[in-house]
Amino acid sequence: MRHRKHNHLLGVKTAHRISLLANLSCSLIENGRIKTTLAKARALRPTIEKVITLAKKAHVATDAAQKVHYRRLAIARLRNKKAVKKLFDELVEQFVNRNGGYTRIYKLAMPRLGDAADMAIIEFVEDAPKKKTKKKKASNKKPVEETKKTPDPEQSVSEETESDGEVPEETSNETVADVASEATDSGDATDAEEPGDDATESEAEAKEDSEPESQTDVAEDDAGADTGEAVEEEAEETESEAKEDSEPESKEDSDSKDEETTSKD
Repeated sequence: MRHRKHNHLLGVKTAHRISLLANLSCSLIENGRIKTTLAKARALRPTIEKVITLAKKAHVATDAAQKVHYRRLAIARLRNKKAVKKLFDELVEQFVNRNGGYTRIYKLAMPRLGDAADMAIIEFVEDAPKKKTKKKKASNKKPVEETKKTPDPEQSVSEETESDGEVPEETSNETVADVASEATDSGDATDAEEPGDDATESEAEAKEDSEPESQTDVAEDDAGADTGEAVEEEAEETESEAKEDSEPESKEDSDSKDEETTSKD
């Protein structure tokens, strides 16, 4: 009888279907999770779980010939030695304590755009080990310098003080030589200018001494003359006031005397 022999045909011929499932199995072993149609995911599940069972039997077996036998059976189904080696050497340890149910299927909500086929994700129940990242070769190039940060005021002040305190030897020697040459030049210039300067200073002092004395004498004479005139004017004013005071009194006395004489008569 042909009972239950019509499952997961996928609409293709037998050879095509066997190759398709082998390729999907290898992709699942290499990546740990793949995205495909829901029908292919359901067809892939029994195929990959049977290969995992072979890997578990080889892991438990003690006979080397038996291990090789199971490995050859897996290669006949998957047709990829690298995928079989990874499954038998690395991934089998994840499934040693699990009795079946090695894969999980998630149905996706969004169908495929081309033909609206239902999509799904199939993955191993246990986390697959991550691929080893290749170490980058150390390049001889120097790392790029980081962008300069905004300097802090305290750091800038300290840097300025350090820069002021530290003077290169070459510059210090040059400055010392320059200062010495300037000092010699200035000494010669002052020596050449000293006699003339002394003569001019002495003449100026003599003129200043002579001028203030004459000016002070003239000022004192003028002040004395002004004071004498002021005294004379004051004396004349007092005399004229005294005369004015005496004249009205004499006139009044004469008038009073005339009145008395007229009354007696």
